[in-house]
Amino acid sequence: MWPRRRPNSENWTSVVFSKGRIDIAEVLRRTDARPAVKTWESYALEGSELDALKRLRPRLGGRCTTLLRHGQYQMLQVEAPQVPAEERRDAVRWRIKEMVDFPVEQASVDLLDIPASPGAGRPPQVFAVAAAHAVLAPRVHLFQDAKLALAAIDVPETAQRNVSALFEDENRGLALLAFDDDGGRLTFTFGGELFATRHVDVTRKDLATPGGEAAGGVFERVLLDVQRSLDNFDRNYSHVTLSRLLVVPIPGAAAFVEYLKGNLYQPVELLDLAKGLEFGAIPALAEPEHQADALLALGAALREDAAP
Repeated sequence: MWPRRRPNSENWTSVVFSKGRIDIAEVLRRTDARPAVKTWESYALEGSELDALKRLRPRLGGRCTTLLRHGQYQMLQVEAPQVPAEERRDAVRWRIKEMVDFPVEQASVDLLDIPASPGAGRPPQVFAVAAAHAVLAPRVHLFQDAKLALAAIDVPETAQRNVSALFEDENRGLALLAFDDDGGRLTFTFGGELFATRHVDVTRKDLATPGGEAAGGVFERVLLDVQRSLDNFDRNYSHVTLSRLLVVPIPGAAAFVEYLKGNLYQPVELLDLAKGLEFGAIPALAEPEHQADALLALGAALREDAAP
């Protein structure tokens, strides 16, 4: 989202930092076939982030995009302002002034439209994504110091949306649930657009805990969040029929998926990225755990020039 990108036919190269790790990916979008993963590599983060970028610079060609992490931004759903297009961002900035944890005057705000529900009887909605300049500036300077062309900064929800769009059935919506070190992320997409999102306060490590009462308690916490989200989605977007809930594979995911299947009315399946992406040249991605590691980097690299 920040800075604004320029029309370009190049692929995107994503650079995604997580706890102790840096992932890079490049994906080739094709009109006649599944997108092809040209690169996915994951490295332990040794030294500073700048040192890592300098070492990886020979492998990072073209336009780079990176992701903010949970807690570095706020994503709010608000009523779309009924003002001219050039005034929308300022109008939303004023509207969210009391809703963010930092001075909105010292922040960047971008908007993501939520498609209107036919006959919903409520005003159109938008996602407002806000991040303080104190967070964004160091990201931009990091890539500048590494002499890399940072063309965009996105958020995990939009990266996950990009992956989810590959798995939608025709005229059906899709729920996608993923977990990492920052917690869980549940997204709802339809027609390649993000309609709703929810953060789940359960990490990948929490879910990987061996079975027993502890695991059951964690499963139940996630189930309650998923149930509430499904109910809210049905109420707000009754014109969208969800085909299924996909769960990104993590250690212990099979038991978790079986638990969800036994407690949800919605079909639940494990995500297999091979059904939406071509990555024959990168055999490591055949491993479910590596697919979970690569999810956000691949989603960020699926960024399109015509959409946020």
